[in-house]
Amino acid sequence: MSHKKLFYVILLLLIGFQAYTQKQEFSYLDVFKLEYVSDPQIAPNSSRIVYRRMGFDIMKDKADGNLWMINSDGSGHQKLSSREESEHSPRWSPNGDRITFISTTSEGSEIYMYWLDSGKLAKISQLPFSPSSLTWSPKGDQLAFSMNVKKDPPVIAKTPKKPEGAKWAEKPRITDRLYHEADGRGYIKPGFNHIFVIPAQGGAVRQITSDDYHHRGKLSWSVEGDKIFFSANRTENWEYDFRNSEIYEVEVATGRIKVLTERKGPDYNPEVSPNGKHIAYLGYEDKVQTYQVRKLQIMNNDGTNKRVLSAALDRSIKSMIWDEKSTGLYISYDDKGNTKIGHISLDGEISKLADNLGGTSIGRPYAGGSFSVSKDGAIAYTQSRPDYPAELAVTNLKSKSTTKITSLNKALFEYRKLGKVEEVWYKSSVDQRQLQGWVVYPPDYDSNKKYPFLVENHGGPVLNYGDRFSTEMQLYAAAGYIVFYPNARGSTSYGEEFGNLLYNNYPGDDYNDVMDGVDHCIKNGIAHEDQLYVTGGSAGGIMTAWIIGKNNRFKAAVVAKPVMNWISKTLVADNYFGYANSRYPGQPWENFKGYWKFSPLSLVGNIETPTMVMVGMEDLRTPPSEAKQLYHALKLRKIETVLVEIPGAGHGIANRPSNLITKIAHTLAWFEKYRQESGNE
Repeated sequence: MSHKKLFYVILLLLIGFQAYTQKQEFSYLDVFKLEYVSDPQIAPNSSRIVYRRMGFDIMKDKADGNLWMINSDGSGHQKLSSREESEHSPRWSPNGDRITFISTTSEGSEIYMYWLDSGKLAKISQLPFSPSSLTWSPKGDQLAFSMNVKKDPPVIAKTPKKPEGAKWAEKPRITDRLYHEADGRGYIKPGFNHIFVIPAQGGAVRQITSDDYHHRGKLSWSVEGDKIFFSANRTENWEYDFRNSEIYEVEVATGRIKVLTERKGPDYNPEVSPNGKHIAYLGYEDKVQTYQVRKLQIMNNDGTNKRVLSAALDRSIKSMIWDEKSTGLYISYDDKGNTKIGHISLDGEISKLADNLGGTSIGRPYAGGSFSVSKDGAIAYTQSRPDYPAELAVTNLKSKSTTKITSLNKALFEYRKLGKVEEVWYKSSVDQRQLQGWVVYPPDYDSNKKYPFLVENHGGPVLNYGDRFSTEMQLYAAAGYIVFYPNARGSTSYGEEFGNLLYNNYPGDDYNDVMDGVDHCIKNGIAHEDQLYVTGGSAGGIMTAWIIGKNNRFKAAVVAKPVMNWISKTLVADNYFGYANSRYPGQPWENFKGYWKFSPLSLVGNIETPTMVMVGMEDLRTPPSEAKQLYHALKLRKIETVLVEIPGAGHGIANRPSNLITKIAHTLAWFEKYRQESGNE
């Protein structure tokens, strides 16, 4: 081969290698490659961490997870066992010699035990239903858990027995319960959750609570191991007093139950202090309003001397763990779109210990995540930033340093370009308060070029977006859009007053908050008036429908899983009983004009924006009938529209990766149609 030919061969190889190694934009199939950390549990001596490693199965089209273990310094990273079944809820024994967890089998979920010294694994239960709230006794000799106990449905009429082999229609579902179906779960079969105990080495399971009430959520043993503290509503009117719950204790030996709190509002997540003197719990005095901050409470172990520890913190406490000396508790809370870990003393003094807890909500940048604490104060938690979903991080309180010890997505992100995420603040035109949002720029963004501007409204509405990883935002950015996602009034992480501004005013001034953000971005050259697009799901779908009913500034809109008519939605959705007096005064038939006033359907006659309407066909939270009201109204008015119904999807469309991709792909295809028609390519 001549030198000239050899030169060209080498040149072609180099070009090919460069093309292969060059970073590409984040793509749809990359969703299936993502992994993230969930439920990290650090050993009592802080030496090791067990966690659930989550990923997406491209063949089964779902997220699932196995348990992995890693040393606190990041070494020794390995799978806990060779099993490939779903595993979750790992919990260390009090002395750190065993790990118990829940896992699926061919017969349902069961309790497993793993011994660290031998590496042996055993199934220790044979249960009729799936267990939850798995909790060790202080001596490590028992486990407590909650499990459903089946009840027969009410019998209205007796029907003839069908002949053997006959193909009759299925029997009717009959219920007399207030809460009888749930989105993502479907019909709720009759039954109640009760507390059970099982020996830690396996053996007979014993039910220790009774009566027709639910006993579920966090369980906490007394130091002596003779009592278990839990949250429930064991009152006659429990169904209708659904926001209320109290802290109870149950004697393990006798099943005798005693109530420790008595006030209007939720009291839950009891946690006994290591010295046994106090019980911490979360809750608030119910004022019946749109948003109320969850406070950290404390009382003596007999229920006396109740007081609020976190009164000075105008943020909802999400979770808490006692420190080893019983001098205070580690807590997590959202603050301005970022989740923090802190410590609060028994005097109410709060110190922040770590930022960026989260990353377990893969689709959109919602809050989430969890943490655990060792006896010497080392904190293991799920850490996320806009450029990666939850990784495992460890905070050492002695050195006051935080180290990220996993990089589950390194192999993917080394060859992917992500959009830069930038925090923005702007002023409300309504009351001059400061508002927060984020802008995601396309990879290789050029400030001299003009890009389409996509507004993405969050759901809830009493939730928050933040500086966390989001596949949806990154895929929109990869398609060449600048994405803006704001936290309008009503969002959490800004205090109770801010979150409660939506009472009897939703949608209302939150609309102005979103549009003020758009105008801010236009003023600063980020957005352009002739290239605006808008979307959102759930409460974000409500806001999107409201926006296009209020103005015609957007070239196209995608309204996902909206509420269009508060009167019809309120009495059809799975949570139909939860709106009156907390969102709007009275029931729909008592306040017809009020409910209609805030229904986006009341503005549908103003809409000129080409609109895609999207909904999951099994959505029980914002039923398909709501989306169809918008679609049918627009069709009757001959406004450009299309209805996208996603089979098998409930309210959480993104729960299945393929549905998440479907949602984003159809949104972008709709927007691209109107970009091309206007010549903005």
